[in-house]
Amino acid sequence: MCIRDRSSINDFRENSIKGPQDINVTGYQLSIFGLVEKPTNYSYYEVLDNFTSYKKVLTLNCVEGWSATVLWDGVKVMDLVKSADPYSSAEISIFHAEDGYTTNLTIDYIRDNELILAYKINEVTLPDENGFPFMLVAESKWGYKWCRWVTGIELSDDTEYEGYWESRGYSNSADLNDSFWGN
Repeated sequence: MCIRDRSSINDFRENSIKGPQDINVTGYQLSIFGLVEKPTNYSYYEVLDNFTSYKKVLTLNCVEGWSATVLWDGVKVMDLVKSADPYSSAEISIFHAEDGYTTNLTIDYIRDNELILAYKINEVTLPDENGFPFMLVAESKWGYKWCRWVTGIELSDDTEYEGYWESRGYSNSADLNDSFWGN
């Protein structure tokens, strides 16, 4: 796949809340929990081996004024969620990161846009500074919705939930066509 204006993985700025996380793949578990019939944990390799991989060229737009367009490889978030058999009352997914960061998106948005948890960037395994082992690729949303170092996906009915930046005044919708301040 040749994209003329594709960015380098070096075009991302380090702006995480606690710096890059060093996750040991041997002990890593991705948890799917909350409003689900079957809370589920997957190792890194179980995700890669048991779920279909998809590729998308998308742009991450940061509120700091920079952007990067790259090729992402990953698995569909909804494939992971469906495996835990979510309750019909679940309306949002809260993404939890190794460093304590959280953000949320509606299940409808995740499904309708076929969002992925990326494990590769430009054909290279996601480096630690870019979110290894998994980064949420939240297309059409401001960069603070692109959760890095994902360790859990919590299904919830709390439509008022605010993640790390949202609880500090950023828009919960994070639509690129709108201001990232407030709702």
